[in-house]
Amino acid sequence: MIPRYEDLPITPDAPPASSWGVFGRDDQLGTLNFLTAERRLAATRLVNHGRTINLDMPLHLPARPFFGSRRRPTHTILTFPTGNGQDDYLDGFYPQYSSQWDGLRHIRHPEHGYYNWTSNEDASRVDGKLGMQNFAEVGIVGRGVLLDVERHLARSGDALAPDAHRLLSVALLQEVARAQGVEFQLGDILLMRTGFATWLKREAAESGLSNEQRASTEGPGLAQGAETLAWLWNNQIAAVVSDNLAVEAFPARGADRPIHAWGIALLGLVLGELFDLDALADDCQQDGVYECLFVAKPMWLKGGVGSSANALAIK
Repeated sequence: MIPRYEDLPITPDAPPASSWGVFGRDDQLGTLNFLTAERRLAATRLVNHGRTINLDMPLHLPARPFFGSRRRPTHTILTFPTGNGQDDYLDGFYPQYSSQWDGLRHIRHPEHGYYNWTSNEDASRVDGKLGMQNFAEVGIVGRGVLLDVERHLARSGDALAPDAHRLLSVALLQEVARAQGVEFQLGDILLMRTGFATWLKREAAESGLSNEQRASTEGPGLAQGAETLAWLWNNQIAAVVSDNLAVEAFPARGADRPIHAWGIALLGLVLGELFDLDALADDCQQDGVYECLFVAKPMWLKGGVGSSANALAIK
């Protein structure tokens, strides 16, 4: 029995509003535990046509870095000395540059630390806890539900600017779901489209690529706070995937219970960022079906902090 958010924590030595211990004191999967075998099997029954839709942006996008510590990889192709084939490699590859998964060792709570009693030392070792290999072992497979927030707001004359800070509330998400005729089920993977990836692709086409870091960045995303965290947890959302920079509105600006620190570190919430949801949104608008089989295979990188997305929607 999964406790409700209001009833957390379940053990006195766990931080307030944390799920530590819910899946066992040694858990390293967080909310991926909501993706049970039964729920994966049910999700496969959503495939009716066999259409596959890519959800990854190219590895060379965004056109300009958002953070100084992350850079676009350099791709080098090598021809065999015999001339009968080729090899290649990536130099300076940051798994969290383009479409990405945040691992559970990506963010610590400033007071309580990393998820599920993981020490700073343990989370920093290649052979320590919470490495990306744990996600890779099980994959991220389940029912994906697209909420096309950008299109919904555009229809009502309330355009969602992709490069402006805006809080997207639980009430708005529920409004979009009702308008699309879709209902959430336990263990769903929430796919939230804001139009941010559309803006990034247009920027690259118009301005080209640059290694110059952006002076500032703002964008829409989930509203921070207990209401959002409670809604995600009580609906047993297995992962939140968005086309924006941080899933939550960016920057957090001193918000109460930011999604990264309170979601990743205290709830084990799995986040996917900078996904390309445009083609899926077009397909859903065309056939009126906003659910799909979602399949992703994070990189099996021992001790990995994050991973490229490697994600598909299948309808």
